[in-house]
Amino acid sequence: MLKRNPYNVIKSRYVTEKARVLEGLHTSNSNACVKKCNTPKYVFLVDKSATKQEIARAVEAIYADKKIKVIGVNTITNKPKARTVRGRKGMKPSFKKAIVTLQAGDVIEDKV
Repeated sequence: MLKRNPYNVIKSRYVTEKARVLEGLHTSNSNACVKKCNTPKYVFLVDKSATKQEIARAVEAIYADKKIKVIGVNTITNKPKARTVRGRKGMKPSFKKAIVTLQAGDVIEDKV
């Protein structure tokens, strides 16, 4: 198996309102169901051909100085969407994102 550069597998962090809610679930105490969620989750934009194992290894390699451990990876591929700009029809590009679950107690503290 060909080993890929972790920065080619992980393109960037995907920061949206929903992604920020997922990141903060492990510190939230709003109700009984949310208190059970003690593992932080982070969302990344990844290469379309990346597998879950490659994504997990890449995240652990990029954040090796923080000694994080990836528990699980869920991937979602968003399809291209049609759009019109100045009367011309076109397509927004498709992308793949990964929701990475870390071990309890591990955090990625990046200023956003």
